[in-house]
Amino acid sequence: QYVPVKGDHVIGIVTAKAGDVFKLDVGGSEQASLSYLAFEGATKRNRPNVQVGDLIYGQFLVANKDMEPEMVCIDSSGRSSGMGIIGEDGFLFKVSLGLIRKLLAPKCEIIQELSQLYPFELVLGMNGRIWVKAKTVQQTLIIVNILEACEYMTAEQRKQALAKFSGN
Repeated sequence: QYVPVKGDHVIGIVTAKAGDVFKLDVGGSEQASLSYLAFEGATKRNRPNVQVGDLIYGQFLVANKDMEPEMVCIDSSGRSSGMGIIGEDGFLFKVSLGLIRKLLAPKCEIIQELSQLYPFELVLGMNGRIWVKAKTVQQTLIIVNILEACEYMTAEQRKQALAKFSGN
């Protein structure tokens, strides 16, 4: 089970709207809250269009054992910096926290190798959730399968698997 950490970037699923706050399932023991004002350019009049079921990429502003975790979708200067509502039609799946750390490492070969296969969008959450979207459903699922299998493959096995898909 994921334990929220201040500053962690995660993928949450909107479960409810309560007044000025959205509730998100982040895979932890309790839901996180997200204010409608915690989006770039949001004001009382200009609210983000967030619906129950939407996926949100954000970071924890507050995360400690005595308080409900609180997320934001803006950095310290009020910019979205890639955070916010995640696009439609992608595929969300869960992997181990160990694999997420591996994929988030600065020189991760896995993602570099995959990007030579097809163009795709990828969102990695520290809570073990990955969202991916390629041009077609088939390409998306191939990338999902490779990412899921990466945990148990050596670099050599991974290169062989990628070679099969790239037709070499």
